[in-house]
Parts: sequence; structure tokens; C-alpha cells
Amino acid sequence: MTGKTGAIEQGTSQTHGNTHILHFLVRLPRPMESVWPALSTPEGLAGWLAPVDTLEPRLGGAVGLRGLGSGRVTAWDVDRVAEYTVEAGGRMRFHLERDGETGSALRFTHEFQGEGETERGWRDRFERLIESLEG
Repeated sequence: MTGKTGAIEQGTSQTHGNTHILHFLVRLPRPMESVWPALSTPEGLAGWLAPVDTLEPRLGGAVGLRGLGSGRVTAWDVDRVAEYTVEAGGRMRFHLERDGETGSALRFTHEFQGEGETERGWRDRFERLIESLEG
């Protein structure tokens, strides 16, 4: 059952050699259709993740996220999956699922090399995402 506010469940972190993988499950108090634009449009991403210099919303399209780098859209399933792979930021996968009658669950995976994002940094971003959806 989903409440009126979102919840960021405990993140997990794995390391394989120089590759780090972070996983989060974020429960959001809005239906998938309301959350999708926050993951897939320049305006939506700028509200919580990073300013967007380029976004071609299709598989293979160009993406440029200020502070994270430029790269490609490496997975795209409208209303469900957006995955961006950028040179400085690694691979960021956003997978939306229904969660109850009116909510959605975001399964997030970030795979990157070397020293990069921290669990705390992503937790802060997801708190901004929840605030932007509730606002």
C-alpha cells in the first residue's frame, strides 16, 4: 500500500573490480504516467537530476546531462524504461512499475567505473524527485 509521500528504500551497492553498481527502489505516490515525464523529458530531468543539454527520446538517441556527461540512450520503452549511458556518469537505468492503485515503483540501477556517485548523492536526488512529484 502506498501512502501520500514517497519512500526511498535501502540502496544496495556492489563492486566488481573497478565497476560499481548501485540499486535503489523508490516508491512514488503518483501513477507511472505522471512519473514518466520526470525521467524522460529535459524539463523533468532538470527538476531533480541535472540540467539537460541534449535529449533525443529514443533508443540510440543523444543525451547530454550537465555535470554527468554526454552519451546515448541505451534503452527506451515508453512509460517504463529509460536508460542513459554517459561518458563521465556511467549507465543509469530507470525502470518504472505499477505499485498499488495510484502509485509507482522506480527500480534504479547505476553502473559506473572508478570513483563516482555515492548512495547518499542518489538518495538526495530521489528526495528531490519525490518533492517535485508532490509539488
